[in-house]
Amino acid sequence: MEEKNKRILGIHLGLVFAELFCASGFIFEFFRAYSGNTLSWAYVFEWPIFGAYCVYMWRKLLKDEREQGTSRKVLPLTRGDEALDAYNEYLRKIHNGSSNGGPDASTPSP
Repeated sequence: MEEKNKRILGIHLGLVFAELFCASGFIFEFFRAYSGNTLSWAYVFEWPIFGAYCVYMWRKLLKDEREQGTSRKVLPLTRGDEALDAYNEYLRKIHNGSSNGGPDASTPSP
């Protein structure tokens, strides 16, 4: 249980670091844009988008981490498709070389 808490703490610290980085980038570019650098206005609007993406990933990582401990119901694969079985058999024959005159899988190689 302690390992899971360490991972969750790491996710939180990652968010704090990323948000501080995005906020400082926003402030830096804002003052550059305000002083006359017109290209920096694009970055002024870009840094909050990066910050929002960090929050999105933080929520997704936390959700995945919390769901990792719970068991999920896995549905079994059904094998009722004859066309798929025939195609797989065809691919198996090609792989073994039986369709182009090569040795068949049933014959031993020298």
